[in-house]
Amino acid sequence: MIAEETKLAALVTDWATVPATQVAPGIKRQMVTGENVMICRFTFDPFVVTPEHTHRHEQMTLVMNGKVKFIIDGKVTIVSPGDVLHFPPHNRHGATMLDEEVVLIDIFSPPREDFLAG
Repeated sequence: MIAEETKLAALVTDWATVPATQVAPGIKRQMVTGENVMICRFTFDPFVVTPEHTHRHEQMTLVMNGKVKFIIDGKVTIVSPGDVLHFPPHNRHGATMLDEEVVLIDIFSPPREDFLAG
């Protein structure tokens, strides 16, 4: 399903058709959600910081555009397009976008209830 729309059938879509929501200054999010998994496309302005945090959801992140400085369990890693990250549930992580627009694809299982709630 796309954001709030409920669907039990298969879905083929294009990110251009998925509504984008400004979730914080410099951060836009698009979501496609299934019963047990959610995929989000985030677009970040340069130099945006997402503070270190944890959540119960398993997360995979694909870097599509830009460079990002991640802090993962206290260690700094710079990632760039083509890199894939895996965060097990409750893994502490945060990120700082570097000097260009960043696009990340995040996959969560189970879906993030906080994202669905708005």
